[in-house]
Amino acid sequence: MNKDKQRFEMRVGAHASVVGSLRKAVVAFAAEAGFDDTGQIALAVSEALTNAVVHAYRDSGDVGDVRVVACDEADRLVVVVRDYGAGMLPRADSPGLGLGLPLISQMTDDLQIEAAEGSGTLLRMHFSKPAEAKAAA
Repeated sequence: MNKDKQRFEMRVGAHASVVGSLRKAVVAFAAEAGFDDTGQIALAVSEALTNAVVHAYRDSGDVGDVRVVACDEADRLVVVVRDYGAGMLPRADSPGLGLGLPLISQMTDDLQIEAAEGSGTLLRMHFSKPAEAKAAA
């Protein structure tokens, strides 16, 4: 784990049991960065991590890693959730409801997705800082 004033980073096995603790760590980091209302951050991070846990390694039989990075920038918080699994492929037999990415998009100011078959998936989520936090930066 790497945690300093401007950056938080952790890479762990993609197990359902880590979703809550990683979400809490990112929310605590966001609060330190000046976010009073962290509800949208918590929901977006939880959804992104859950997607990685449920979908990334589904066909491999192994549990790979998930990496979370949060960066405190002058005017925003950037959170990256990355897995190293199968990448994003359309699946008719998916165990999910297909609501995770649209929900994440609604919770963020900007969402960027990088995915390639066999190379994993990276979600980069941007959250604008409140005006008072920008002034203090």
